[in-house]
Amino acid sequence: MYAAIDTESKLLLEIDVFSRRGTDPAAAFLPRLTEKHDIAETEFLVDQFDYRTALAHHELSGQLNYSDRNHIEKWFQTVSMRIDRFHSFWRGSPTSARRWLRRFRHHYNHDCPNQALNGRTPAEEVLN
Repeated sequence: MYAAIDTESKLLLEIDVFSRRGTDPAAAFLPRLTEKHDIAETEFLVDQFDYRTALAHHELSGQLNYSDRNHIEKWFQTVSMRIDRFHSFWRGSPTSARRWLRRFRHHYNHDCPNQALNGRTPAEEVLN
């Protein structure tokens, strides 16, 4: 799973799932971000060289920052837990998985109050 989150607003910018890890999926994920969001001045917090290599191909920078990554790791655990809950009975295709992730992104951004944002949703934080 690949995701991009604004660490200040907690807004989930993009999320996708691929059948494998590596430079190719990371490189496929990044163009969607550049199409939808202005990320020229963005600092990417990454954990592996796959992302660093993909970022370099797109002339973007990435660094390892454990203090900011703790929030991201907790978020990934939450999403993974929710996926595990329905995975055992779900018989969907990769397309339906991506559709579910888009719906989850909308739900997370618009319907889930965030404690770090004083009870506001990430969308409310961006709009204010």
